[in-house]
This record gives sequence, structure tokens and C-alpha cells, in this order.
Amino acid sequence: MKKSILVALMVILSLLIRSEGNARSKIINMTCDQQLENNITLFMPNFVRTMEIIGTLLRTSRNGTAISGTGPDGNYGLGQCYGDLSPQDCILCYAEARTILPSCFPHNGGRIYLDGCFMRVQNYSFFHEYTGPNDMVVCGNTTAKSGLFGAAVREAVGNAVVEGSGNWDYFARGESVVNVNESVFVMADCWRTLSPAECRRCLENASAAISKCLPSSEGRALNSGCFMRYSDTDFLNPIPVATISSNRGMVLAIVVSIVSSVTVLTVALMIILYIMKHRLIQKKRRGSYDAKKLSKMLNDSSLHFKYSTIEKATSNWNECNKLGQGGFGTVYKGVLSDGREIAVKRLFFNNKFRATDFYNEVNMISSVEHKNLVRLLGCSCSGPESILVYEYLPNLSLDRFIFDATKGKTLNWQKRFLIISGTAEGLVYLHENTKNRIIHRDIKAANILLDLRLRAKIADFGLARSFQDDQSHISTAIAGTLGYMAPEYLAHGQLTEKADVYSFGVLLLEIVTGMENNKSKTAEYTDSLVSIVWNHFQEDTVEEIFDPNLMMQHYVNTNDLKEIKKVIQVGLLCTQEAPSLRPSMSIVLKMLAKDETLPLPSNPPFIDEKTMELNDISDKLQFYNYGDNDCSIATVSHSDFYPR
Repeated sequence: MKKSILVALMVILSLLIRSEGNARSKIINMTCDQQLENNITLFMPNFVRTMEIIGTLLRTSRNGTAISGTGPDGNYGLGQCYGDLSPQDCILCYAEARTILPSCFPHNGGRIYLDGCFMRVQNYSFFHEYTGPNDMVVCGNTTAKSGLFGAAVREAVGNAVVEGSGNWDYFARGESVVNVNESVFVMADCWRTLSPAECRRCLENASAAISKCLPSSEGRALNSGCFMRYSDTDFLNPIPVATISSNRGMVLAIVVSIVSSVTVLTVALMIILYIMKHRLIQKKRRGSYDAKKLSKMLNDSSLHFKYSTIEKATSNWNECNKLGQGGFGTVYKGVLSDGREIAVKRLFFNNKFRATDFYNEVNMISSVEHKNLVRLLGCSCSGPESILVYEYLPNLSLDRFIFDATKGKTLNWQKRFLIISGTAEGLVYLHENTKNRIIHRDIKAANILLDLRLRAKIADFGLARSFQDDQSHISTAIAGTLGYMAPEYLAHGQLTEKADVYSFGVLLLEIVTGMENNKSKTAEYTDSLVSIVWNHFQEDTVEEIFDPNLMMQHYVNTNDLKEIKKVIQVGLLCTQEAPSLRPSMSIVLKMLAKDETLPLPSNPPFIDEKTMELNDISDKLQFYNYGDNDCSIATVSHSDFYPR
């Protein structure tokens, strides 16, 4: 009896130790629809609302659906985590999908498959679709396996079809032994919106398709209504004790016997102490902080704001105080009790699950201070959500001026040149600050805010990364805004400060021409701004593309024209294809300040952009974007954009 109890305890112990599992947030594939959104002022709030509802549902369940709005601007959303993910891992996987799917904008639909979860948004009801033209198979490791392995895959996949369509949660997992040293691991999951018959048909289609990966050792079927995977590596999470159905009676009996035994209670206490010690050791090895420790660190610092203080400052998150919303959160205007105006960034995801990342971001931003950087006043992670508090700049962001035919008249060339110089100074500080060198990763007009005197301040460090002097580059996931990202970063994910230089070059061309890069509201192809300016530079006709607001007689003189042309040339030098040819930001600042002969730029990348396989995605999301009325809700704000 004691032996069987100890065996049972060891089983439970192994499950508890592995209970944190793996969120499996690796992206397998993402597809975006070709049709553009109908009305941005209606579409974006519906999209954000749909994501928020699904996120809330996934905190208590592995799946969620939501419908926001009606007609062509309505949003139908579905998010689902696969059956072996824990609640915490489910939220982490969804957070990754939720961050990336907005890159489909301005298209009105898309879907993303991760190894641990799935997410889809459309402007129509797709909840009963189990097959479609976008279904595909992704084969992994191309190592050729034996015929016995293939037979084991077919057996395990066939069992998954039967089991997955026959149980209440549409989830199946299995293992098939090939030989003493080799096994096949299989997982299948249908979306809960399907009927049992639809789930069965989806899994049958998936099993037929995934067999085409053989004799490869890895395969995934990405269907409209289900996901299936096989591998020679055990990728499955341990089954949570609470969800073991086949042995529920046995587990219950064991638990009862444990509770009734004083001896076993003692052993259980030892197990708990072991687990606590084990997790403490793991945390120390990772150098991570738990939420309570982070809260204490912030409480003891000058950066800390009480959640109740922020809530009061924003009038309990009053819609009239909303400045904008986007991929990571919503921005509100607030007024503190001492009269100071603040901008409050209310993040979507609770700090409980991203405490370390949140702290690192706060720590990095708070370590830099410059007249041309938006100042972080503080943060809060002790309430129900994570919050960043910035200085409030009432004079809008730069894009609201240079891309507006009326407001653009406010900025003569002298003011635009000061904005250019100020932005360059801010980037020089970020790149060459000896204390904490930083790559911003999302330089664009929407992230350049203007103070009361129209001086530039770089905003939104949500994508920023720090780097060391001995690093040639940082390898990281692609994030930023298409049209502003350097080609080497897009192609290889290798990030250097020259990526910011490229983005700054695009910004210069926008400021001079008043045209937004890759701005297109039709499905037809249009040249990028960089290509347009390059062609005019080659033909010595750049005056033809100057912003008409700059060419008004009392706005520009001969010296201004010379300076504008110089800025055009600097912009083209910054957007050269080879990063080694682009000047550093300190050199750029000297080029702008001194009257000297500049080198001729080489070809920018993507001159023949019709051959590119990237979506022409125009980013309209900003750090914060103000409505024109006293209680209008801005529909766009900052978000991470990832190329397909």
C-alpha cells in the first residue's frame, strides 16, 4: 500500500514540477486577406474590441469568440489554445498572436498559426469553416525517416482523428512507438465552433495532407478548422492533473487515500517544499523576478504611481480622455492632483504574466533622458494591469501636420528643419549614450511628438532594444513598420543602429515631400516614396516633389531651397541598401549642420518593388493620436507590425 502511494506521489510530483509547461509561441504561418478595410474609423475600434474580448475569455478558457460591429466593418474573431497548454501558457501564446496579427492591417482579415494556439479575424462569420483555399501543410525537419516511422505516424494520426472528433474538447494527443529508441508524437485540435461532424472532416483532411510530409520527421497541417502536428520529438506539455479524464476515478481514489493518511500528508509537505525550492533555483538561474518582487522594487522607487492615482487622473478611464489605441494598449490623457497633465499607456496584458519584460522596459526607458525624447514619468504594475506614464504633449504628433494639407501650412521650412535636427539629436543620444545604448526600431512621423514650441520628441520605446559595444548586431524577431524597416533587418532579423538610420532617412523624405511612404488606399501598385525621390534625384527634378506648403512664396528662399535639397540627399544616403554605406546618426547630424559637399548616394533597396513579395502595408497606428472634438475617440495608435 505504502509503495503504491509513493509511486502515485512520484507521478503527481513529476506532473507538478512540469506544470508550467511551454507556451509554444513559435509562429508557423500567417496569412492576410487581400481585401482592404472599408472604413478605418469603424474598423479599428471593432478590431481592438474583438481582441480584448477574446483575451478576457482566454484567461478562464482555452478558447474564445467575439463579434464587434456589423456590416463590412464588423469583426468576427476566434482565438484558441491547444488542449495541453496551461492557462498561463495559453495567455502567453495568445499575447504573441495578438501582437502580430495587426500587421494584416489595412486588410480586413487574417489568421495566424502558432505551435500552441490559433487566432483568426474576419469581417464575416467563419466559425463553421473547416476547409478553405488557405489550408496548407508545413513540413519541418527534412531528415528522412524509416518506413516503420511512417507507419507509426499514420497509425498515430488516424487515432487522433477518431479521438479528437469524439471528445468534448476536440483535442487529441498520442504517442506511437517505432522502436526501443524512437517514438512518434501527435497532436490534433479542432476549433470549438465546429460541430462534431465538421471536426471529423477537418481532421480527416488534415491527416491526408500531413502524410505528404513523410518521410520527414516533422509535419504540421494548418486547416481552416483545425491544427495537426506530428514529430519525432516530444513537444507535448504534461497533462494537467485536473484534465485527466480517462483515469479520473483512479486519481480521485488516490487523492482520498492520501488525505486520509497522516504519513502521506507528511510526504506531501516534503513534496511542496521540494517544488518551492526547485522553482526558486530555476528563477535564480534565469535571473527573473516575480511580480511581487517587481512591485516592491517599483514601490520603493520614484517611478512608482499608485493604480488608484492613475485611475483618478483619467476619471476612471473615461472614454472622453482616450487619446488612442493600438496593438499593445490604450493611451489616455490624465491630470494629476497637482495639475500636471500626463499621457497614460494602459497595456492590454496583466503584468503578472510579463513582469520581467515590463520591468526591463521600464528600467531601460527610465535610464535615458534627453530634451528630444519623450520623458517617462513612471509606471504602475500593482493594479489589475501594467501602466506607463509619460509627459503629455498637447501639440499632436508630426504626421498630423506634414500629411495634412491644412495643418502642414503651420510648419515652414525653418520649423521642419528644427524638427529634423531635434530628431537626429535624440537618435545620436540613444545610439551613443555610454550608459545604455538603444536602438529604437520604430522611427516614423507618428512617433515624433511635438511640444508647445513644435520641438521634436521621440516617443514609444515599446520595441526598443539595448545593445553593447562588443555586439555587431542583435538577432531578434522582426518588428516595426513596413516601409520604414531596413532591408537587412527584414531579410535576416539582424538589428543594428543602421536600421534606425534607414527609418530616419524615410522620415526626412516624408518631411520634405509631405507624402507618406507606401501610402495607398487602393489595391493597385504604387512606388514607394524612396523610389519616387530617387528617380527625381537622378533626373535633378526634386523640386517637383517638394511639399506644396513649402513652396509658398513667403515660406521659402534660395538658401532654404539649397537646404531642402541637402536634406533630400541626406535622406537618400540614409536609405542606401548596404548598411555599411549609411552614415551614423552623429555623421548625419554633422551633414545637416555644416555646409559641405555631400557624397552621392547609391541605389536604395527595392527599386523594382513590383517584384517584392511583401504586402504593401501602410502603418496608421500611432503612440497617441488625438481627436478633433472634446470627446472624440482616436481610432489608431502604436502597434507592432511584422512582415509576413
